[in-house]
Amino acid sequence: MSLKGQISEDMKSALKAGDKSRLKIVRLMLAAIKQVEVDKRTELDDAAVLGVLTKMVKQRRDSIEQFEKGGREDLAKIERDEITVLEDYLPEMLGPDELSTMVDDAIKATGAESIRDMGKVMAQIKAKAAGRADMGALSASVRERLNAL
Repeated sequence: MSLKGQISEDMKSALKAGDKSRLKIVRLMLAAIKQVEVDKRTELDDAAVLGVLTKMVKQRRDSIEQFEKGGREDLAKIERDEITVLEDYLPEMLGPDELSTMVDDAIKATGAESIRDMGKVMAQIKAKAAGRADMGALSASVRERLNAL
């Protein structure tokens, strides 16, 4: 079953179980996926759905940061609860050691010699780490390693 199909099934089971908090976020996920499909005029595959869900998690993390700065812990808690549901559908995040190994392997495989080769290195890593790593932090790590060469 596709990831989108799984989310649809989970919406039905949350509806039957009366789990209003889970139902709310699952409906938000399906609405976000549908919006991207309408905008692009295509059916999303699992990789694209993961991209949408990853973006939703990032938005909620940004919101948590803003709510905490504003002293709104109640709203931050709601966002944390939504992240918990969203993360159920995302693959397990890569650990620092795995990311480090992946960066080293990509640098060797592409023959990168300087920061000018960052695009080649990131293209190779992106395919392997999509949805499983924070690409911003990964990019900073690649930049740091390439500057050290």
